[in-house]
Amino acid sequence: MAYEDFRTSAFEQSYRCYPVSFIEKPHLEKGDKIIMPPSALDRLASLQIDYPMLFELNNPTVGRVTHCGVLEFVADEGLIYLPYWMMQNMLLQEGDICQVKNKSLVKGTYVKLQPHTTDFLDISNPKAILETTLRSYSCLTTGDTIMVPYNNKQYYINIVETKPSPAISIIETDCEVDFAPPLDYVEPVKPAPPTLSKKRPQEAEEVQPEKIPKFNPFTGPARRLDGKPMTESVAPVSTPILKQHQQESENRTKDSKSSTCAARKSGKLVFGSNGDQPTKETPKVAPKNGKPEPSKKAEDTPQKAEEPKFQAFTGKKYSLKG
Repeated sequence: MAYEDFRTSAFEQSYRCYPVSFIEKPHLEKGDKIIMPPSALDRLASLQIDYPMLFELNNPTVGRVTHCGVLEFVADEGLIYLPYWMMQNMLLQEGDICQVKNKSLVKGTYVKLQPHTTDFLDISNPKAILETTLRSYSCLTTGDTIMVPYNNKQYYINIVETKPSPAISIIETDCEVDFAPPLDYVEPVKPAPPTLSKKRPQEAEEVQPEKIPKFNPFTGPARRLDGKPMTESVAPVSTPILKQHQQESENRTKDSKSSTCAARKSGKLVFGSNGDQPTKETPKVAPKNGKPEPSKKAEDTPQKAEEPKFQAFTGKKYSLKG
């Protein structure tokens, strides 16, 4: 008896499948509900099954499996009508054989979705659109691809993961939804490390001091303070102030030494700085015997007597000999 009860509690039947557009019900494309024949309802009513009714669809040719709900029992005998996106998941063609079996699924707590294109993320509120669309679904299966219509455009989304089982029921349950990157998403290329940009500023820093001329203070030709021409040409070099003053003082001492030496050689004594200036008087020529002429000496003495006072340091030269 127990074996018979188990057999009577299971529903399994094979049908030929067609898309829902064949019975002029294209609105069923927005969910996972199928249309079954009335004989299936009679059989299910006599069995002890859980409600809402959920079914497992199997394509025995390729071994593809998915899950769905049922909306009506108005199909012709031996036929079922499926949403076209579901037939694509099952790799079913029009008129192919599909096995239908009743199934009890646990309520889902988590689902991870992956859009096919990034256009779905451009929607202003994709989670709200997805929540509205999933109200037409009764269950989700890992590996399936559902279709979300929005603004006359169809967005396909893969079911990447479901918890707590590979097939879950989403009827009257709070389910956490997560998104994976779209299939056509390409990560932006990271910029290469700026190795060249680092070298360029260094090269610029190395070249820049060569291009900019340095400031050289105190450049130009040297000149004497007493107005005399320079005896030696001095190349204009950039030296500090102390070095320039030392050079000028050295030039002065050299000039003074040369003038004093010249005066001593001629047998004359020079007072003050007037010795450096050239005298306008013609130099006196001493006689060959070394004695001064008496006539000139006699003429000089009355001139000296006539002078009222002796004026020293008048800037004239006086001979020690006479």
